[in-house]
Amino acid sequence: MAERYLGLMSGTSLDGIDAVLIEIDGEELRVEAALCHPWPEATARELHALCTPGENEIDRLGVADNRVAQEFAAAALALLAKAGLTPKDIRAIGSHGQTVRHRPQLGFTLQIGNSALLAALTGIDVVADFRTLDMALGGQGAPLVPAFHQGIFAKPGALRVVLNLGGIANISVLPGQADGGSGSGVYGFDTGPANTLLDGWYRRHHPHCASYDVGGQWAASGRLVPALLDKLLAHPYFAAPYPKSTGREMFTLDWLDGELTGSAYAPADVQRTLQALTCHSIARQLPAVDEAKEPAELFVCGGGAHNAPLLGELAALLPRWRIASTALLGLAPDWVEGAAFAWLAQRFMTRQPGNLPAVTGASRPAVLGALYPA
Repeated sequence: MAERYLGLMSGTSLDGIDAVLIEIDGEELRVEAALCHPWPEATARELHALCTPGENEIDRLGVADNRVAQEFAAAALALLAKAGLTPKDIRAIGSHGQTVRHRPQLGFTLQIGNSALLAALTGIDVVADFRTLDMALGGQGAPLVPAFHQGIFAKPGALRVVLNLGGIANISVLPGQADGGSGSGVYGFDTGPANTLLDGWYRRHHPHCASYDVGGQWAASGRLVPALLDKLLAHPYFAAPYPKSTGREMFTLDWLDGELTGSAYAPADVQRTLQALTCHSIARQLPAVDEAKEPAELFVCGGGAHNAPLLGELAALLPRWRIASTALLGLAPDWVEGAAFAWLAQRFMTRQPGNLPAVTGASRPAVLGALYPA
């Protein structure tokens, strides 16, 4: 019997709340409606500030927890209005919340967005807190989307990789195997920064403009600095084995400033080099491709899927890969992660595992999330 679920997702870039309504009927999944709800400017500023240690964090966090829930509720109700539906039509909301810390090396991750308040404001049961059980089982708690990617994008006999270009880049490697094992050989991990450094550096030098480099135009105006690129690529995270995950806590502007000490590069040249850092770090961590076989397929989603210069540079580094948007597979790149958390809510409600231990490093598959009834 078909059921509807609503996914709510805001990534590390804080470029909006993705709200995605899906219908699941057996193994079939269909996106019925979607929208991006903008963050109020003051809330976005406070959430950016909370992502780094500061004064009076507990009180600020408590207030922000409620504000995130209020904006998530507004996004959910706007989506229902767009679809012509009521809360009674939705089985559950899958809420990722807003990550303000991800420190797997310390054994914790923190996503805010008061789930009880979200349930009360929408009148819909909420499934949230997807990452903590995976971490309790020894995992990274991230990335969680490879299980979803495997379920809807894998193709038997074909190597496919799904690349999400959010604040952080992550890949899901879908070997197309039918070995009967959990996940059928699927693995994935965060490759490093995608947009987080690009956005932060842009905002520093364009404080009164958009919050990101639209279309990668500013980066395209700069020149690559090879010595700086080599220095940035020496970060130990890139050579670390998976399972692994990271966040904006590791790849910060403070870290970048340290790497720039003693230099006098033009800001646009640094932006161009940060684009190259994203591309080279991804290309170096993709699986090897058999030269005798057909090119492998790389399907891109997330906000970076709209950055043509970045995708062009990535394509130049990967001549043995066909690069395309996930839209070619029937799911628009902006809605993949929102749909994934709606799908994870359905997995919780039907008591099915939502993680892949080969991806996160958890000791076993587990039903992820916690229920907050309306």
